[in-house]
Amino acid sequence: MGNGSNTSEFHSSISKTNDIILGVIYTLFGIFSLSGNSMLLLVAYRKRSMLKPAEFFIVNLAISDLGMTGTLFPLAIPSLFAHRWLFDKVTCKYYAFCGVFFGLCSLTNLTVLSSVCCMKVCYPVYGNKFSSSHSRVLLLCVWAYAFVFATAPLAEWGSYGPEPYGTACCIDWTAPNREHRAMSYIVSLFVLCYILPCTLILISYTLILLTVKGARKAVQQHLSPQNKGSNVHSLIIKLSVAVCIGFLLAWTPYAVVAMWAAFGDARRVPTIAFALAAMFAKSSTLYNPMVYLLLKPNFLNVVTKDLSVFQAVCAMVCGICRTPVKQTPCIHQDVRNPFMESHCCIETFECFGNYPQCCSLGQMDMGHPAGLTLVKAQPANVVSTSSVHLVVHSSRTKSTLETVEITTESLPPDCTKDFL
Repeated sequence: MGNGSNTSEFHSSISKTNDIILGVIYTLFGIFSLSGNSMLLLVAYRKRSMLKPAEFFIVNLAISDLGMTGTLFPLAIPSLFAHRWLFDKVTCKYYAFCGVFFGLCSLTNLTVLSSVCCMKVCYPVYGNKFSSSHSRVLLLCVWAYAFVFATAPLAEWGSYGPEPYGTACCIDWTAPNREHRAMSYIVSLFVLCYILPCTLILISYTLILLTVKGARKAVQQHLSPQNKGSNVHSLIIKLSVAVCIGFLLAWTPYAVVAMWAAFGDARRVPTIAFALAAMFAKSSTLYNPMVYLLLKPNFLNVVTKDLSVFQAVCAMVCGICRTPVKQTPCIHQDVRNPFMESHCCIETFECFGNYPQCCSLGQMDMGHPAGLTLVKAQPANVVSTSSVHLVVHSSRTKSTLETVEITTESLPPDCTKDFL
């Protein structure tokens, strides 16, 4: 661990019980963030050939969240349990730099993502011209923007130092009381990295909700009441609201406390308030995987399909099935000739090893009326230009799918593809 700092500013100013509680919470945050963002990247890798330009920002968001998790939590957790900062001042600056850099990268990334989605939904004439090359340029701008503000304190525009509660490091929020340059940095940071992103995100998703509201009225009249809450427009609304709530819940407490310390009497700010605000800020690494894995259907479909196959294999291996499994040769498409099919495996593990090229795992009785069947996806070049297609799954007592096609002119035909 190196030589730990023995100065009073690196000793915890909150109770040891609170430090242990925060240490346990940070440990859970680290585990869930690591697993959630890793799963999000795995899903993106599995569907890499079908990733849309706007989804590049979701992948970048997972990368920045993993960066924050990997650089901050291994230093913060042992310090919390030890009731003091265990490392030296150089490591303190490294910790603060990584926190600001990856945190601003996530905030800026969410802002750009919301703006791109708003352009594609509300202004499709311009949004349909958005391409993968545009995404790459904007991603470089996101990282550069975060890097500029993160390196500024190292160039003595602002400064890094220990947090008031003593077991972590960040920007020295009390510096404006001593230095004018530090005040200008914090004002710029607050305006350009909090007020501006918040404003753009709220405006973007408000415009999206207003656009979707008009289209939803046209669709609802064709659906029965029990299906109205599950259509494509409800999913867009849920995604929009979840992103806004996650952003505000994670970063607003820390922004409020930091501005209180910077422009008020820093001695009157409770140290536990800083500790709790920092905890909420670090929880931002949890929200985005949950939002996009649980509410974004094309990501969720990949996860559920993989889990279904894994569950089926485990059931067959462990003998959970109540009747013997009927082995069916696994079929896949020949890459050289997509219209020809060939046998690729005859055993369970071989079939699972060749997934997802395999298109059939066979029928089996697992206590459900219909067994697990993997169906080949339709060709990607079949695109609807004037309809919204809703696929309604029947109850467990039926094995068929009912496709409902509803025509509407209220929503641009391609505006939902970056959400679903």
